[in-house]
Amino acid sequence: MHGPHILIVGSGSVGRRHARNLATLGCRISCVDPRADRRAELSSEVPTVAGHPHVSEALATHHDLTGVVIGSPPVFHVDQATEALQRGIPVLLEKPISPELQGAVRLERLTETGLAPLLLGYTWRWWEPLRKARDLIEANTIGTLRHVRMVISAHLADWHPWERYQDFFMSSKALGGGALLDESHWIDVMLWLFGRPSWVHADVAKLGQLEIDVDDNVDMSVGYRNGLRVALHLDILGRPHEKTITFLGDHGTLIWRENPNRISVSTETAPGWKDKDFCCERNDMFLAVAREFLDVCARRTSPTCTASDGRRVLEIIEAARTSSSEGRRVSLEGVQLE
Repeated sequence: MHGPHILIVGSGSVGRRHARNLATLGCRISCVDPRADRRAELSSEVPTVAGHPHVSEALATHHDLTGVVIGSPPVFHVDQATEALQRGIPVLLEKPISPELQGAVRLERLTETGLAPLLLGYTWRWWEPLRKARDLIEANTIGTLRHVRMVISAHLADWHPWERYQDFFMSSKALGGGALLDESHWIDVMLWLFGRPSWVHADVAKLGQLEIDVDDNVDMSVGYRNGLRVALHLDILGRPHEKTITFLGDHGTLIWRENPNRISVSTETAPGWKDKDFCCERNDMFLAVAREFLDVCARRTSPTCTASDGRRVLEIIEAARTSSSEGRRVSLEGVQLE
């Protein structure tokens, strides 16, 4: 059997999704997971070349790997990506790039050596309605933006109903869980839409009764030099689930909602919304990422979401942590990496 040979590191939910999608695109799949039951579960869904308990063993065994997909808990991301990149193998890395800024900087610098490319999986960048919203904003549809409200809320116990949420890495600080890190998708979306802000003021807390040792609620206020303000709310407590972004401009309002899958625009004094509904499904953005990754592996394109993007997200996360612990606004003006 021919076709690209992709190693999936981490056979949990996202690893199995990537394996299914890449197999659909004609890839051969091998996997890594310390748990034999998870390796068996992935193999029952997708025919696999081989399964291994450790990344080093897999990389030493397979000399024909086209790429490596890393879907393990965040605490392992930097070391596992480093092993693959140092062998010259392209990497698709799930977010966040690292639980800490230092690890993100280390991996960013490794990618800058040109050993192999890294595509970072902040998948909402590939979501068609958000791309459309970005186009409308850039076209000045609602005028100059003044304020943006982002609300992302989804109860943790609903994420993986087939397992106890207490066993999910999201519940563990040691593994890199928590709302701030895992829902950093939306920090990335903010940076993708508006660029690097001037300051961050945040409250990062555990408010609910979930049996976790990480934050479950984040409220962040972000300011830009041009006057734009962004209010970002993340929680892993809410029911029903909600993903909504409201853009307020000088000439009107644009709202993106995940449910219903819709963009609404109004530029009228009286309520008069023009709605555009979308029929895309959640897996579509993962398929889009998989297609780009195969193009990156074949050197047909460069990654559109990079280790540098991941480092920028961690800069905001570190500023939010500092702001919350010290109770003050944290300036990002003039901040330079060492």
